[in-house]
Amino acid sequence: MKDARPANDPDVLARAHIVPFAVFMGFLMLLQFGGALVEWKHPAAPWWRRDPAQLVYPIQVLATGFFLIRYWRSYTFNWSWKWAFIGAVFGAVGIGFWLLPTTLYDHWGLTGKTEGVLKWLGVAERKEGFDPGIFENPAAFWFSAVMRFIRAAVIVALVEEIFWRGFLMRFVMDWEGNYWRQPFGRAHWKSYLIITVLFMLAHAPVDYAGAFIYGSLTYVLCVWSKSLGACVIMHAVANFLMGLYAMAYGKYGVW
Repeated sequence: MKDARPANDPDVLARAHIVPFAVFMGFLMLLQFGGALVEWKHPAAPWWRRDPAQLVYPIQVLATGFFLIRYWRSYTFNWSWKWAFIGAVFGAVGIGFWLLPTTLYDHWGLTGKTEGVLKWLGVAERKEGFDPGIFENPAAFWFSAVMRFIRAAVIVALVEEIFWRGFLMRFVMDWEGNYWRQPFGRAHWKSYLIITVLFMLAHAPVDYAGAFIYGSLTYVLCVWSKSLGACVIMHAVANFLMGLYAMAYGKYGVW
């Protein structure tokens, strides 16, 4: 049943900013724990057992997209062409730092697993991951690839920025009061450290260095632009470029 309360009601706002993220993360947990039970990397295995993500990701896109549409009136993006352009530039720069370690891995001619500082910085091959090439049928290949790009450049960009910047940056500043009265993009060392570190820890250890730099750049953009839309554009451009990089160089582990 549709909530009769206005879109800017504090409880509705909280659900609108948290529920899509929770649904998205729920599917990731399902994939992490349930996927391991059904995964069977064997040529005779059906595609959904060789890579369970090929089944889970499209369902995740549809389910999360449903809640984003349902709560759309509760989001304030403050779109503008100026900040969309600046956000796109930030996205290209941010993903450049994210992809630099694995690019250096190839440039330096490294092989095998790295150790020490290189491992900490994420200098790794990154070949193992979501690969649409599991499908020989062209239609299945392109469906898999397109859904993966929609997931990365649309769903993830919206869900994460709505949660991290739209909700959590406010929440950590006044979690005992009406945190929705906190202005979007308010600069404070506490919100910077908490949000950026949590964003970093939400990713795999191999991505910690890149995620910290990227998260810091997103924080700068958020505080500078006061536009959630700019942060979404940054994330969308970054993830789209990351997908192109993964497909072009076979670095499926980056996405």
